[in-house]
Amino acid sequence: KKYMELYREMRQDIVEGRYGFSERLPSKRYLSEERGISLITVEHALALLEEEGYIEGKERSGYFVSYQEGDVFPVTDKEEKAGFIDFFKRKTAVSREQMSYPTIAKAVRRAMSKYQEEILEASEMQGKFFLRRALKEYLRRGRGIFVEEEQMILGAGAENLYALLAQILGEEKRFAVESPSYDKMQRIYESHGIQLELLPMGKNGIESAALQKAKAKVLHVTPFHSYPTGITADASKRREYLDFAHRNGAVIIEDDYDSEFSPLGKPEDCLFSMEAGENVFYMNSFSKTIGPAFRMAYLLLPKKNLKENLEKISFYSCSVPVLEQCILTELLESGEFERHINRVRRSRRIRKKSREEE
Repeated sequence: KKYMELYREMRQDIVEGRYGFSERLPSKRYLSEERGISLITVEHALALLEEEGYIEGKERSGYFVSYQEGDVFPVTDKEEKAGFIDFFKRKTAVSREQMSYPTIAKAVRRAMSKYQEEILEASEMQGKFFLRRALKEYLRRGRGIFVEEEQMILGAGAENLYALLAQILGEEKRFAVESPSYDKMQRIYESHGIQLELLPMGKNGIESAALQKAKAKVLHVTPFHSYPTGITADASKRREYLDFAHRNGAVIIEDDYDSEFSPLGKPEDCLFSMEAGENVFYMNSFSKTIGPAFRMAYLLLPKKNLKENLEKISFYSCSVPVLEQCILTELLESGEFERHINRVRRSRRIRKKSREEE
């Protein structure tokens, strides 16, 4: 799509410094005429850049670059503590965002017919290969994440993956986490003898001053819709997280449970893909996208030290029933999962527009 081509080009220009911080971008009309595309196409691309924090629109002045390299720590959030509300206690149309019973029932019937006796066989430790292959293709196609099957581990929900991560990374004995953050995650880490370093949240993520002072070698973050505040880290803050890892020889755990439902016209950029999977452990769950009874999540391991990390958890068995793995494979390969995601995105955009017009 033309608006995505323009979005990617301008994002690259901003990240590589061809447009500097606070610099004014060319006008919408100029971009439209120069490229031979409509104003609406240009506006859509600029809206994506603004939503992700690369640029900022100013009335009657145009668009200006708001992205900064991560080693230039912004100080604005020092005085701007987030006015926290419990984002997840608000009433939402949860039932409308769960996958429908008829869709799941059809997938169950297809899975039973297709896999037959294989449903009764034990799973590989990391999960059935055919599911990891289907998930690999979905991530490439739908999320722009490039990963191999051997980098994937399936688990029975996020809590199971937290325990595996504690097993893999627990020798560090100190994890830095957002404050506030998911209580169950904190309790699981602490039950494995890990000391938590609580980093206060600002308006767009962890406060820069607190991140600079952090001593931990593992940073656990939720860049999109952090729980329970609902805060989303912008592009500069995400780069700041990656720079923290580079400077301190640290690794990042990226907990990305809700980003499929981003109201943008594209999925949110994840740290794993920004970093090419070098020092980021990425995790996501299907409990949010399919339904809370569907207790399945996946972990993507970085290629670096992959063999050693897998060896640390090789004595575990896969905690996800094979039948559920077969059902998910059917949902992914048939396209039903992506159609469901797109329906929910459209619904969220409509609701957001309605609220803005009220």
